[in-house]
Amino acid sequence: MKQFIKSKQLKIILIALVIIAGIVMIAVKGFNFDLKYQDTQRVELYLKTEFNISDIRQITDEVFGIQKVMIQKVEVFEDSVSITTTSISDEQKSNLITKINEKYGTELTAEDTVVEDIGHTRGRDIIKPYIIPFVIAVIVVLIYLGIRYHKLSIAKVLAKSIGIMALAQILLFSVIAITRIPIGRLTIPMVILVYLLTLFGITNMFEKDLAKKKLEENKDKSKNKNK
Repeated sequence: MKQFIKSKQLKIILIALVIIAGIVMIAVKGFNFDLKYQDTQRVELYLKTEFNISDIRQITDEVFGIQKVMIQKVEVFEDSVSITTTSISDEQKSNLITKINEKYGTELTAEDTVVEDIGHTRGRDIIKPYIIPFVIAVIVVLIYLGIRYHKLSIAKVLAKSIGIMALAQILLFSVIAITRIPIGRLTIPMVILVYLLTLFGITNMFEKDLAKKKLEENKDKSKNKNK
């Protein structure tokens, strides 16, 4: 029993430390957003011919080094390329144009190439489309849990469920902040996965509690019959 209590206390301490570390990291550095959601700069180059992303990637690696770069084909005939990165200096732009001209025989000039500033996307705007569906799903699940485990006290079931779900998501985003996992297209699937795993754990916990309650009720009935 003492060992169980110590193990439980250790888990609580560990969870608390992760959450505190996550809060500190968010306060100091914020979340690490994927490149497409950051303040970036972009150039679009008309190559007049089809091209491979891998060839453009080789050029951008030489020009921008360790900077994150996003490359996309644009236009109907996919003969133009959009290159987005954290920042593009005049020297980098000139080097990029020179290497593109050498590779594809184009006559692009740095003077005619415009670097476009792209503003960042706010975190709330990323999750906004998912808020209502997620809230509806949670409400439906809570109603089910309240009905399914009403013998355990609806208020306690709802309080525990909401508390565990909230704690799991807070822990997830704390881990994301600490490990610097980029906030992007994989974030929502991670939230859903954690939600489903949490739901599985909650139902498993309540099933055990319900089984214990039924066992106790059966024992009480047996005692009453024997009297």
